[in-house]
Amino acid sequence: MPTTPPARSPAEPVAEGPNIVVAALSARALAAAARRAGRRPASIDLFADLDTMQLAEPCLRLPAEGLRLEFAPLLDALARAELRGLPLVYGAGFEDDPALLARLAEDRPVMGNRPEVVARVKDPLRFAAILHGLGISHPPVGAALDGSSGDLLRKRIGGSGGAHITPAAGTRPEPGWYVQRRVAGHALSVLFLADGDRAVIVGLSRQWTAPTPESPYRYGGAAGPWRCPERWTATVPAMINRLAAAFELVGLNSADFLVTGSDFHLLEINPRPGATLDVFDRPPLPSLLALHLDACARRLPDRLPALPGCRAAAVLYADAPLRIEAGRCWPAWTADRPAAPVTIGRGEPVCTVFGAGPSVGAARHHAERRQRELAALAAMEMQP
Repeated sequence: MPTTPPARSPAEPVAEGPNIVVAALSARALAAAARRAGRRPASIDLFADLDTMQLAEPCLRLPAEGLRLEFAPLLDALARAELRGLPLVYGAGFEDDPALLARLAEDRPVMGNRPEVVARVKDPLRFAAILHGLGISHPPVGAALDGSSGDLLRKRIGGSGGAHITPAAGTRPEPGWYVQRRVAGHALSVLFLADGDRAVIVGLSRQWTAPTPESPYRYGGAAGPWRCPERWTATVPAMINRLAAAFELVGLNSADFLVTGSDFHLLEINPRPGATLDVFDRPPLPSLLALHLDACARRLPDRLPALPGCRAAAVLYADAPLRIEAGRCWPAWTADRPAAPVTIGRGEPVCTVFGAGPSVGAARHHAERRQRELAALAAMEMQP
C-alpha cells in the first residue's frame, strides 16, 4: 500500500523538486517504494492514478496506445526541466525495447540492468540456449514448433502481464512473437537482488491468473512470502545465483517458474522490479528500492529478515464497461485508484486489491473476497 515519507524535522530545509524518476506501465508501486526509501519521486506511466499523484510530483501520464510505452512521449516527459539528468528506475514496459533504455542512459543514470542484459534475457532463443548450458529446465521455444494449439503457446517478445499469451495457431507467428511449448504446473516467482555475480533472495510468491476467453493467461495476482520446502532450501538459491552470474543481473529481478512435484521449469526472468513490490516491500524488510539502488552499485546485504504473515495483491478487472465518477471513496485496502471521472472498458484493470493472512492461501482468499465486494458495489452503482 502507499506509504508516507518520514516526518521532516522543523530544522530541515524544505527540499524542492523530485530527486528520482520512476517509469513503468504503472508506476504507483515504484513511487510508493521510492517514498519508503526517503526519496522524492517523479512518476511517468500510462495511468496517473490518484494514489500515484499523491506519491509523486510531477505525476505524468503518457498515451496508452495498446498498453505500451511510446518512445517519443516518454522522451518528451523526461525532457522537462525538473527531470533532466535525474536517476531513472524503470519497471514493467521496457523489456520489448532495450534500445529505448540505451537512449535514456545517454543523459541520465538508469538504475537497473543494462540494455544489453535486458536484450539477452528477453531474446527467447538466446535465453533458452543459456539455460540449456546451465542445466536449468526451460520449455522449448522457437519461431515454430510441432504440436497442436493445445500444446503450444504464442507469446510476444518482451511482453508482460500475461494478457499477450494465447494458444498458438498452426502458422508461424509474426515478427516480434515466438512459440513456447506449454508445461503444466503451479506458478512460482522468486524475487531477488543481484550484483552481477551473485544473488540474495527477497522472497518467493505464488501467482495466479485471471483468465478470459481472449486472454487465458492474464495476470491475476501474487501472494507471499511462500515458505520454501526444506528440500529446496539449497536448490533454489543455488539456481538463482547461477542465473545472476550467467546474465550479469543487477538490482531487483524476478524469476518465474512452473513447478510440478519436485521439477522446476523456468519460464522467464523479469529484469526489473515488478508487481511483487506490493507483497514484499514492508517491515521488517528494509526499503526494497534502497536495496535495488545498492545492488545496482554492486552492494548486496548478507541476509534479509523474514517477513511475518503473508500479503496478497490481486488485480480487479472490469467485467463490463464501468463508469467511475469524481469523489468516489476507495477502501484503504486498494491501490492504483483511477483518476475520475473515467470509463474503464471491459477487461481493463480497475485497481489493485490487497489481502493478508497467516498463509499464502489465506491472504489470496482475503484479497479475492474483497475483490468480490468491490465488484458487487461497482455493479450496483452502474444500475440505472
